[in-house]
Amino acid sequence: MKAKIWIGALAILLLSACPAPEPSPEPEATADFSQPTSATPAPAAWVIPAAPTGSDKATIALGEQIFRQTAQYLGPEVKDPAKRAAGNHLSCSSCHLQAGQGANALGLLGVSQRYPVYRGRENRIGNLTERINGCFERSMNGQPLDEATPEMQALLAYLNWLSQDSPADGKHVGQGLPEIDLLERAADPKLGAGIYQQRCQSCHQDKGQGLAKNAKVLAEGYLYPPLWGNDSFNDGAGMHRLIKAAQFIKANMPLGQADLSTADAFDVAAYINSQPRPHLAKRAKDYPDISKKPIDAPYPPFADKLSAEQHKLGPFAEMQK
Repeated sequence: MKAKIWIGALAILLLSACPAPEPSPEPEATADFSQPTSATPAPAAWVIPAAPTGSDKATIALGEQIFRQTAQYLGPEVKDPAKRAAGNHLSCSSCHLQAGQGANALGLLGVSQRYPVYRGRENRIGNLTERINGCFERSMNGQPLDEATPEMQALLAYLNWLSQDSPADGKHVGQGLPEIDLLERAADPKLGAGIYQQRCQSCHQDKGQGLAKNAKVLAEGYLYPPLWGNDSFNDGAGMHRLIKAAQFIKANMPLGQADLSTADAFDVAAYINSQPRPHLAKRAKDYPDISKKPIDAPYPPFADKLSAEQHKLGPFAEMQK
């Protein structure tokens, strides 16, 4: 069974009606429904646009720099308090690898076409600015950034540039995260601890604190981001959901040598997400319609009678059924 991938969007299926049959004298013709008469357009290839050259070149370049070095522009130490959107020293590239240019790594080609879109977490349609601010509040453990700021405008310009060659539906091969088989058992944080020590610790360090570019100046960001602790994502972030975290790990980690088994990806994700991290106060308002809540959202209320432990660790295969 495959988990559904949610990257902040609901797919729009384009269906066309079956054409009416041509009249014939005897007998009357009937439509043949044994073969499909239309198909959803295939996703576009994952191709990064050519470098910008127009009048907005500098704005797009600034947006990419903010993606790659978020803490320097919008982190806790920036001079203007109104621009301290990030409450930690992660960068957007900590999750959206290669500044959103990496396929199967929460890449962002076509994202401008996919918004506005309905999201179950808020139970309403939201625009791209709101989605970016959701990342600031959750993955960056911070606060919303005003849309009128040059920094937000630069982020939007960068995403529009990434999406300039995308189809109308914004769909690309490699967008989001690849599907992953769900385990028939619960994920095991104890097994995950051993996997973390063997395969993850050399980059993300023994206590999950990450490896800073400059330990004395955290505003310079990280070579390898922290995975728990005060400078990591909070418990309202998408990465705090086990299936999504396992999908990301399976497709991308260890970086440059992604060869973990599905079970190992789930177990190490369970270990990482069992560690302490900041709490999102507004999390209690998530999913006003709890029927829209993903099965791996590990906090109540739930739309079923299963335990919080099962929503946290699974097994998810039977829950999905």
